[in-house]
Amino acid sequence: MNEVLQVIRQRRAVRSYKEDMIPDKDLEQILEAGRYAASAHNGQPCIALVIRDRQVISRLNEINAAVKGVPGTDQFYGAPVVIAVLADKREPTYIKDGSLVIGNMMLAAKSLGIASCWINRADKEFESDYGKKLLSSLGISDDYAGVGHCILGYAKGDEPAAKPRKEKFSYYI
Repeated sequence: MNEVLQVIRQRRAVRSYKEDMIPDKDLEQILEAGRYAASAHNGQPCIALVIRDRQVISRLNEINAAVKGVPGTDQFYGAPVVIAVLADKREPTYIKDGSLVIGNMMLAAKSLGIASCWINRADKEFESDYGKKLLSSLGISDDYAGVGHCILGYAKGDEPAAKPRKEKFSYYI
């Protein structure tokens, strides 16, 4: 089996991270994989906010947990890096395009020995007053909406085993 297919089959969502920061060179490769994700008509409507500041992560986590209805929980599982993927909501395919960015980044992370997980509710975080102020402070217009997060770090303990795949996935016409 080729390397790409092997990484696809081995990648798992990790929900417990060590505090160790991942190297910048690895982070740049992961971001590059996101930058090269497919997008409708090659519109490239996405941007990535690389968040390593614990206070910002903590504040976004508070909003995320409140939206989910589980205040006081760690929705980012202690990951030292949170990448918020946003996309220009004027593009009709922005959610799909942003999803591909996150998928590419998770696969690139796995190929580098870095654990990842997709985290939802970025849309609600960046609709909040805090999220709007954060984007404004970076010069990002309110045309951008949160799609999701790719959290990154080193797994604390073993990565979870693969769950069984459904038997009937493919239909041929």
